[in-house]
Amino acid sequence: MTREIPRYDPAAIEPKWQARWEAERAFVAERRPGKKKLYVLDMFPYPSGSGLHVGHPEGYTATDILARHARMNDVDVLHPMGWDAFGLPAEQYAIQTGTHPAVTTAKNVATFKRQLKSLGFSYDWSRELDTTDPGYVKWTQWIFLRLFERGLAYQAETPVNWCPALGTVLANEEVIDGKSERGGHPVVRRPLRQWMLRITAYADRLADDLARVDWPETKLKQEQWIGRSEGAEIDFDVEGGRGALRVYTTRPDTLFGATYMVVAPEHPLVGGITTDDARPAVEAYQREVASKSDMERTALAKTKTGVFTGAYATNPASGARLPIWIADFVLGHYGTGAIMSVPAHDQRDFEFARQFGLPLVEVVSPDGALHDASNFDAAFTGDGVAVRSGHLDGLGTDAAKAAMIERLVADGRGARKVNYKLRDWLFSRQRYWGEPFPIYFPVELASGASDPRTDAHVVRYDQPIPLDERELPLLLPELDDFKPGDDPAGPLARAKDWRYFQRDGRWFARETNTMPQWAGSCWYYLRFLDPTNPDEAWSREAYDAWMPVDLYVGGAEHAVLHLLYARFWHKALFDAGYVTHDEPFHRLVHQGLILGENGQKMAKSLGNVVNPDEVVAAHGADSLRLYEMFMGPLDQVKPWQTKGVVGIRRFLDRAFAVCAGALGEHALDDETSRLLHKTVKKVGDDIVALRFNTAVSAMMILSNRLHEVAPIPTATAEVFVKLLAPFAPHVAEELWERLGHATLVSRAPWPTYDPALTVDDLVELAVQVNGKVRSRVTLPRGATEADARAAIADDAAVRAFTAGKIEKKFLYVPGKIINLVVA
Repeated sequence: MTREIPRYDPAAIEPKWQARWEAERAFVAERRPGKKKLYVLDMFPYPSGSGLHVGHPEGYTATDILARHARMNDVDVLHPMGWDAFGLPAEQYAIQTGTHPAVTTAKNVATFKRQLKSLGFSYDWSRELDTTDPGYVKWTQWIFLRLFERGLAYQAETPVNWCPALGTVLANEEVIDGKSERGGHPVVRRPLRQWMLRITAYADRLADDLARVDWPETKLKQEQWIGRSEGAEIDFDVEGGRGALRVYTTRPDTLFGATYMVVAPEHPLVGGITTDDARPAVEAYQREVASKSDMERTALAKTKTGVFTGAYATNPASGARLPIWIADFVLGHYGTGAIMSVPAHDQRDFEFARQFGLPLVEVVSPDGALHDASNFDAAFTGDGVAVRSGHLDGLGTDAAKAAMIERLVADGRGARKVNYKLRDWLFSRQRYWGEPFPIYFPVELASGASDPRTDAHVVRYDQPIPLDERELPLLLPELDDFKPGDDPAGPLARAKDWRYFQRDGRWFARETNTMPQWAGSCWYYLRFLDPTNPDEAWSREAYDAWMPVDLYVGGAEHAVLHLLYARFWHKALFDAGYVTHDEPFHRLVHQGLILGENGQKMAKSLGNVVNPDEVVAAHGADSLRLYEMFMGPLDQVKPWQTKGVVGIRRFLDRAFAVCAGALGEHALDDETSRLLHKTVKKVGDDIVALRFNTAVSAMMILSNRLHEVAPIPTATAEVFVKLLAPFAPHVAEELWERLGHATLVSRAPWPTYDPALTVDDLVELAVQVNGKVRSRVTLPRGATEADARAAIADDAAVRAFTAGKIEKKFLYVPGKIINLVVA
C-alpha cells in the first residue's frame, strides 16, 4: 500500500498557529537578568485606506526573522508594532467622504493589524500604540513642553507656502509649479506666525555623531541636509550710502572675481536700493516669485531669471562696481539673503552671467597660468592657484582663503563664519487632525467687550503660556466641520468654546495650530518601552532594560527628515536628563523597493499593485515571507514575480513532505551530514548578517538533498524545522508538532553544528597555466606543494600547455589555486 504524502495546507495550518501564539502570549517581551537583549524596530506605518501591498512585508519579514532567531538563541527580544495615525492623508480622506478622521483611522488600523497578523509576524501586540490615542498624545505634548521650557520651541513669522484650498502650510517638497502636490491647488508665499523648533542648535552634534552609528550610505544625505560649511561673512557697501549687503561665502579666496551681486526678491533692502527706472520690472518680478516654492526657486536645471535693480555695490577687495540683481534662486530666509557672484568659479553664477551678459574674471587657475574666462565652457570650481587677486596671487586655495579672511577681519569688512544649510524646523500645521499644542495666550478684550467668543478682542501671541502638565492631554474638540478654510488660524479656531476659556477672571485663547505628523513618530520607540505607564512617558527601568534600538529597519525615503527629527528630539531629551544615550538607533537598514511585475513602482494608476491578502489566500503566508526574502539582497530594488511565489510554495511542499515523513533514528550518510552542519552554520550566520536570500538558498539545497535520501532521521528533520522556523513559522510549528513536540518550535533552542563537519576534507582547485585555467584537481585540504605538483604531473590538459617549455614559477595557494608560469 502506498504511503500518503503529507501536504502543507496553509488555510488550515496558519490560523491554527496564529491563534496559539496569541493564546500563549508567545512573543511578549520580558527582560531577564544576565541575558542579552535585542530591540529590533520597524518604522511603524501610516495606516492608509488601501491597506498593505506586498512591498510593506519585506522589511517586516526581515526583522521578524531576526527576532525569532534571537529568541531561539536565548536572547530577550523587544519587537513591537504601532500606528503613525495623525496627518494630512487621513484628514483629506475624511473631508472627501464626510467621515470623521478618527473613524477612518480606526478602520484602517484594523485592516493593517489583520494583515500583519495573517503574515505571522511575532510582534509583542501587548505594546501596540497609536499616535492618536489620548494616552500617547499626552506624552507627545509633554515632550513639546520640555522643548519649550529649554528654548527649543518658539514662535516666528516666516514666509511659508500657503495653500488656501487645503487651508494649510505645505512643505517645499509638496509644491510643484506653484501648486499643491495633492490636488493641484494654487499656492502662495505669505508670512505667517508659526511654531518653530530650534534644531539648528544641534546642527554640529547631529552631523558629528553620525560617525558613531552603524548606518548605510544614506547618512550622507543627513550630512548634506545639515550642510555644515566654513567660510566668511563679507560686507559690500551699496553706492549712495544706502546701507551694506552682507554675504556668506565658502570661497573668500575668489572675492577679487566677484563681478555682480544677487539678492533675494524679498530682501528688505530691495525697495530702498531699487532705482525709479528699474522699479516696475523689480516689483513685477517680486510678484511672479511670490507663488514659487523654495524647491522650484533653487532647482539646478531651471532657466535662470532675474532683474537688475539699477543699484551698485563696491567690491571690498578690488573696489570694482558690482551691479545688484534680484533673482529667485537666492532665498531671503537662507544665509543672509544675498550673494557675491563669481561666475568664473561657480556654475550657477556662470549660467546666470551667460544669460544676462555679465563679465567673468578668472581668479583661481588650475595651473598658475592666466586664462581668459570669457572662453570658458563652464566654471572652474576646483582648488588651484590665486591669480589676479592682489596680495593673494600665487597662494594655493586653502592659504588664499585664510589670507583673505585675515585681511577682511583686519579691515573690519568681514569675519570668519560657520554656516549651515539646516533651517529651524517649521512645526505648525493649520489642520484639524493633529496633536493640539499645549499652549495658550492672554486675550485683551476691546472696550466694553465681555466675551471673546462674540466680541472684539486681541490674542496676545507674544505671551505664550505652557499648559500645566496636570491638564494633559489636551485633546481635539469634536467638530462637525473640520474642513480647512482660508483662515490661517486653522479649523480649531472655529471651536470657540474649546479655544477660549476663563481662568481667575481672565480670558485666554488656546493655540489653534496643530503639530505635524512628524511629532508622533519622533519618539514612539521610547513609548514602546513602557506603553501603559500612566505616570511617565517611560520609566528609567524600562529605558535601561531595552535602549538603544539595536536595529531600525525602514524605507530610504525617511533617511533625512524622520530620522533627523527623531535624533534631534532624542538629543534634547538627553540634555534634559530623560535618556542616557545621545543616539537612539544603533544600526539602521533600508529595505529595497519591490517593484510591480512590469518593473515600475507599484501604483493603483498603473494597475500593478499586488495585495498580500491575495497571495496568502493562494499560496500561504509562509510562501509570501520566504519569497520576499529569496528575491535578492534586502537593500536592493527588486521586481515582483508571481511565478517566484509558486516556486517557493513547491519548496515548502517538498520540505513539509520530507520532514513530516521522517522516521527512525538511522544515521545520515557522511555527505548529507556534512551538508546539514554547513547549512546550520550558514543559515545562522546569514540571518545575523541579514543575508536572507542566501539563507533561503542554502535551505533549498539541503531540502533537495534530504528529499533524495528520504526517509530521513527524526533528529535531522528537527534540525531542518528549526532552521525553517524564523522564515516560515507556521509550517515549522506544524511540523514540530507532528514530530512529537507539545511545545512551540518558536521557543526551541537554535540548532548547533560541529565546526569540523563544516570544512570539506577535499577541495577542488583550478589549475592555471600562464594565468588561464586549463584544468581542475581535487586535493586534501592540507595538501603540500609537493602533493599539488604530483597531482598535476600526469594531467594531460596541463601537459598540453607545458610540454617542451621551461617552468619559470610555480604558485600554490592551499585550498584555492595552482598556477604555473612557463616559457
